[in-house]
Amino acid sequence: MPGAKVTDALAAAAPLQARHGILSEYTKLGENLTVLAEADAVADHYLGVYDGIKERGLDGEVSVKLTQLGLDMDVEVTYAHCVRLAARAAETGSWFWIDMEDSSYVDRTLSIFERLRRDGHERTGICLQSYLRRTPTDVERLLPLRPAVRLVKGAYDEKEEVAFRSRGEVDAAFVSLAVTMLRAGGVSVGLGTHDVRLIEQIAGQAAASGIGREAFEVQMLYGIRTDQQRRLAREGYRVRVLIAYGDAWYPWYVRRLAERPANVLFALRQLLP
Repeated sequence: MPGAKVTDALAAAAPLQARHGILSEYTKLGENLTVLAEADAVADHYLGVYDGIKERGLDGEVSVKLTQLGLDMDVEVTYAHCVRLAARAAETGSWFWIDMEDSSYVDRTLSIFERLRRDGHERTGICLQSYLRRTPTDVERLLPLRPAVRLVKGAYDEKEEVAFRSRGEVDAAFVSLAVTMLRAGGVSVGLGTHDVRLIEQIAGQAAASGIGREAFEVQMLYGIRTDQQRRLAREGYRVRVLIAYGDAWYPWYVRRLAERPANVLFALRQLLP
């Protein structure tokens, strides 16, 4: 994290775009509100983020967890907030991304995304997780909407009957899903991974089908594999970094590390030269 405030995140993004052509996305850490009124403040905050992006001339987007907007308490209130954010995204030439949470939220999250698209909010994207066994079916479900999809591997600790547990299975699913969406056409695909090997494998399969690198984005976390982010940008990939900020960073980080031991190893690797 470059800092706890959104202004820190926006300031960090400016030189990345100016010097390296690396684009940005913003998320305020925190989820699972316990007081519905807090969702109003979250939505208002993100409306201001869109304004900040536009004022600074950044190619930036916003990614939000629906539990930050009240999903645990009131679906209709959550949807109303999503409509406000999607409308501001369109007004500012940006995008509104719905992040995905654990498997118990997938159906509700997909339903809100589908409703937004049916109601004409086209600059809205959704995150899908390759380790969930259900995701190929979810992709087929969404294809008629010509969606924007950020594909990630998945970070929550899910049961084996719900999710693949081995790295090989998760990686194979990631590649298969990405290539399926690219070949389907009409899908804006974001590859949310730091595994450059998988990115290049997907790019190779796409090229063999006549699909160029402009058909997808590479999306990584700010500060993770920075050298690879810059290399990929130089080689013609469209690269975007997700910049997280907010006071809730410590409980969020510790919870992620506790949920999956693999996250601890990943974090430690980033400390090594």
